[in-house]
Amino acid sequence: MAHKKGVGSSRNGRDSNPQFLGVKRYGGEQVVAGNIIVRQRGTKFHPGQNVGLGNDHTIFALVDGVVKFEHKDKKRLKVSVYPAAASAS
Repeated sequence: MAHKKGVGSSRNGRDSNPQFLGVKRYGGEQVVAGNIIVRQRGTKFHPGQNVGLGNDHTIFALVDGVVKFEHKDKKRLKVSVYPAAASAS
């Protein structure tokens, strides 16, 4: 005879943390060097001028300026950062 209540253990009580992917700074926004612009898996967006590509395909700004999303060719998009005009600051 059982001396414990037969309470089954939950077999699927696990959950992974969210990845927080996506566009962090949109076109026309001001960024400073080092700001993350896009967190992505693979190159949905390709790096353009004045941006770097991290090991995990994160696109980040290399200079202070304004974000611009543009076409690289017919199918691919690229992200660039253009320095703000000196007279604007």
